[in-house]
Amino acid sequence: MQTIESLIETMPQVGTVEWIGVRPAHGQPMQMPQSVEARAGSGLTGDRFKARSTSREVTFIQAEHIDVVSSIMGFAVEPGTLRRNIVVRGLNVAALKGKWFSAGSAVFEFTGLAHPCSLMEEALGPGGYNAMRGHGGITARIVSSGVLRCGDAVRLADRQS
Repeated sequence: MQTIESLIETMPQVGTVEWIGVRPAHGQPMQMPQSVEARAGSGLTGDRFKARSTSREVTFIQAEHIDVVSSIMGFAVEPGTLRRNIVVRGLNVAALKGKWFSAGSAVFEFTGLAHPCSLMEEALGPGGYNAMRGHGGITARIVSSGVLRCGDAVRLADRQS
Protein backbone atom coordinates (compact mmCIF):
# COMPACT_ATOMS: atom_id res chain seq x y z
CA MET A 1 0.00 0.00 0.00
CA GLN A 2 1.31 3.44 -0.93
CA THR A 3 1.74 6.12 1.70
CA ILE A 4 0.28 9.62 1.36
CA GLU A 5 3.86 10.94 1.13
CA SER A 6 4.66 8.68 -1.83
CA LEU A 7 1.40 9.65 -3.54
CA ILE A 8 2.22 13.35 -3.08
CA GLU A 9 5.62 12.81 -4.72
CA THR A 10 4.17 10.95 -7.71
CA MET A 11 2.67 12.94 -10.56
CA PRO A 12 2.58 11.02 -13.83
CA GLN A 13 0.26 13.55 -15.50
CA VAL A 14 1.73 16.05 -17.94
CA GLY A 15 -0.16 19.26 -18.56
CA THR A 16 -0.14 21.56 -21.57
CA VAL A 17 0.29 25.34 -21.76
CA GLU A 18 -3.02 26.43 -23.27
CA TRP A 19 -2.82 30.23 -22.99
CA ILE A 20 -0.21 32.89 -22.13
CA GLY A 21 -0.98 36.41 -20.96
CA VAL A 22 1.15 39.41 -20.02
CA ARG A 23 0.02 42.87 -18.99
CA PRO A 24 2.49 45.56 -20.13
CA ALA A 25 1.20 48.33 -17.82
CA HIS A 26 -1.42 49.06 -15.18
CA GLY A 27 -4.86 49.43 -16.73
CA GLN A 28 -3.74 47.95 -20.04
CA PRO A 29 -5.43 44.87 -21.49
CA MET A 30 -3.67 41.54 -21.37
CA GLN A 31 -1.57 40.69 -24.39
CA MET A 32 -1.71 37.07 -25.50
CA PRO A 33 1.58 36.05 -27.09
CA GLN A 34 2.05 32.51 -28.37
CA SER A 35 5.39 32.38 -26.53
CA VAL A 36 7.14 34.29 -23.77
CA GLU A 37 10.56 34.40 -22.17
CA ALA A 38 10.64 33.58 -18.46
CA ARG A 39 13.70 35.18 -16.84
CA ALA A 40 14.87 34.15 -13.37
CA GLY A 41 14.70 37.15 -11.06
CA SER A 42 12.84 39.23 -13.67
CA GLY A 43 9.56 37.47 -14.45
CA LEU A 44 7.95 37.22 -17.86
CA THR A 45 9.21 39.52 -20.59
CA GLY A 46 6.55 42.16 -21.27
CA ASP A 47 4.68 41.70 -17.98
CA ARG A 48 4.42 44.69 -15.66
CA PHE A 49 4.92 42.54 -12.56
CA LYS A 50 8.36 41.35 -13.60
CA ALA A 51 10.90 41.52 -10.76
CA ARG A 52 8.32 43.00 -8.38
CA SER A 53 8.43 39.94 -6.13
CA THR A 54 10.59 36.88 -6.67
CA SER A 55 7.98 34.73 -4.95
CA ARG A 56 5.30 35.80 -7.44
CA GLU A 57 7.10 36.17 -10.76
CA VAL A 58 4.48 34.12 -12.63
CA THR A 59 0.93 32.94 -11.98
CA PHE A 60 -0.55 29.69 -13.27
CA ILE A 61 -4.19 28.60 -13.36
CA GLN A 62 -5.85 25.38 -14.48
CA ALA A 63 -8.06 25.55 -17.55
CA GLU A 64 -10.41 23.18 -15.76
CA HIS A 65 -10.84 25.75 -12.98
CA ILE A 66 -11.73 28.42 -15.52
CA ASP A 67 -14.42 26.00 -16.72
CA VAL A 68 -15.70 25.71 -13.12
CA VAL A 69 -15.79 29.50 -12.67
CA SER A 70 -17.60 29.82 -16.00
CA SER A 71 -20.19 27.30 -14.84
CA ILE A 72 -20.72 29.13 -11.54
CA MET A 73 -21.02 32.51 -13.26
CA GLY A 74 -23.23 31.24 -16.07
CA PHE A 75 -21.08 32.51 -18.95
CA ALA A 76 -17.75 31.71 -20.60
CA VAL A 77 -14.94 33.40 -18.67
CA GLU A 78 -11.97 34.48 -20.77
CA PRO A 79 -8.52 33.71 -19.28
CA GLY A 80 -7.34 37.33 -19.52
CA THR A 81 -10.17 38.46 -17.26
CA LEU A 82 -8.68 36.42 -14.40
CA ARG A 83 -5.33 38.23 -14.47
CA ARG A 84 -3.19 35.07 -14.50
CA ASN A 85 -0.19 34.53 -16.78
CA ILE A 86 -0.29 30.88 -17.79
CA VAL A 87 -3.29 28.59 -18.30
CA VAL A 88 -2.46 24.88 -17.99
CA ARG A 89 -4.77 22.02 -18.99
CA GLY A 90 -4.45 18.43 -17.79
CA LEU A 91 -2.44 18.95 -14.59
CA ASN A 92 -3.57 19.82 -11.06
CA VAL A 93 -1.40 22.90 -10.42
CA ALA A 94 -2.17 22.82 -6.67
CA ALA A 95 -0.45 19.41 -6.54
CA LEU A 96 2.80 21.18 -7.49
CA LYS A 97 3.07 22.53 -3.91
CA GLY A 98 6.66 22.26 -2.70
CA LYS A 99 7.88 21.22 -6.14
CA TRP A 100 9.83 22.45 -9.14
CA PHE A 101 8.17 22.07 -12.52
CA SER A 102 9.00 22.88 -16.10
CA ALA A 103 7.00 24.58 -18.83
CA GLY A 104 8.84 24.73 -22.13
CA SER A 105 12.54 25.25 -21.39
CA ALA A 106 11.92 27.23 -18.16
CA VAL A 107 11.85 25.77 -14.65
CA PHE A 108 9.58 27.15 -11.92
CA GLU A 109 9.08 26.66 -8.19
CA PHE A 110 5.63 26.68 -6.59
CA THR A 111 5.56 29.55 -4.06
CA GLY A 112 1.92 29.80 -3.03
CA LEU A 113 -1.72 29.93 -3.92
CA ALA A 114 -3.02 32.81 -6.06
CA HIS A 115 -6.08 33.92 -4.15
CA PRO A 116 -8.67 36.07 -5.92
CA CYS A 117 -8.83 39.77 -5.15
CA SER A 118 -11.82 42.11 -4.96
CA LEU A 119 -11.27 43.05 -8.62
CA MET A 120 -12.90 39.73 -9.57
CA GLU A 121 -16.23 41.17 -8.42
CA GLU A 122 -15.78 44.00 -10.92
CA ALA A 123 -14.34 41.84 -13.70
CA LEU A 124 -16.86 38.99 -13.46
CA GLY A 125 -19.84 40.72 -11.88
CA PRO A 126 -21.68 40.02 -8.64
CA GLY A 127 -20.42 36.78 -7.09
CA GLY A 128 -17.18 36.80 -9.08
CA TYR A 129 -14.95 36.87 -6.01
CA ASN A 130 -16.68 33.87 -4.44
CA ALA A 131 -16.75 31.99 -7.75
CA MET A 132 -12.96 32.29 -7.87
CA ARG A 133 -12.33 31.14 -4.29
CA GLY A 134 -10.39 27.88 -4.39
CA HIS A 135 -9.89 28.24 -8.15
CA GLY A 136 -7.32 31.07 -8.36
CA GLY A 137 -4.30 29.00 -9.30
CA ILE A 138 -0.75 29.30 -7.99
CA THR A 139 2.19 31.67 -7.86
CA ALA A 140 5.71 30.66 -8.84
CA ARG A 141 9.25 31.93 -9.06
CA ILE A 142 11.45 31.26 -12.07
CA VAL A 143 14.31 28.94 -11.11
CA SER A 144 15.85 28.63 -14.56
CA SER A 145 15.22 30.99 -17.47
CA GLY A 146 13.73 29.73 -20.70
CA VAL A 147 10.98 30.15 -23.26
CA LEU A 148 7.52 28.69 -23.02
CA ARG A 149 5.00 28.41 -25.82
CA CYS A 150 1.37 27.49 -26.17
CA GLY A 151 1.32 23.72 -26.56
CA ASP A 152 4.42 23.11 -24.39
CA ALA A 153 4.37 20.40 -21.74
CA VAL A 154 4.14 21.23 -18.04
CA ARG A 155 5.63 18.53 -15.78
CA LEU A 156 7.57 17.90 -12.61
CA ALA A 157 11.26 18.85 -12.79
CA ASP A 158 14.28 17.72 -10.78
CA ARG A 159 15.60 20.21 -8.27
CA GLN A 160 18.95 19.84 -10.07
CA SER A 161 17.50 21.29 -13.32
